[in-house]
Amino acid sequence: MTNELTIKEAQQKVDEWIKTIGVRYFNELTNMALLTEEVGEVARIIAREYGEQSKKKTDADKQLADELADVLFVVICLANQTGVDLSSAFENNMEKKTMRDAERHKENEKLK
Repeated sequence: MTNELTIKEAQQKVDEWIKTIGVRYFNELTNMALLTEEVGEVARIIAREYGEQSKKKTDADKQLADELADVLFVVICLANQTGVDLSSAFENNMEKKTMRDAERHKENEKLK
């Protein structure tokens, strides 16, 4: 049985962790730099695991799930410190995509 978190719960959990263990949020610019770094680590794994780049010995302990979780953590930090409710933002974004792309992908010859 897995322990599934809602997006709201994840935001609360990160906020609690920051305030009790992390001391305080890094500023937004620092978190943006950290997000870029974490996305780069995901890209490195994807390039070496699914792409044509060869692996290095130093890649052995790198796990995609862990790196994706790092990306999520920093995204949640940025949302928390800028007042973004990710649950609402995600729902609104999915609605926008659904309306905008209702036929677009079905008509894309490259996807057939």
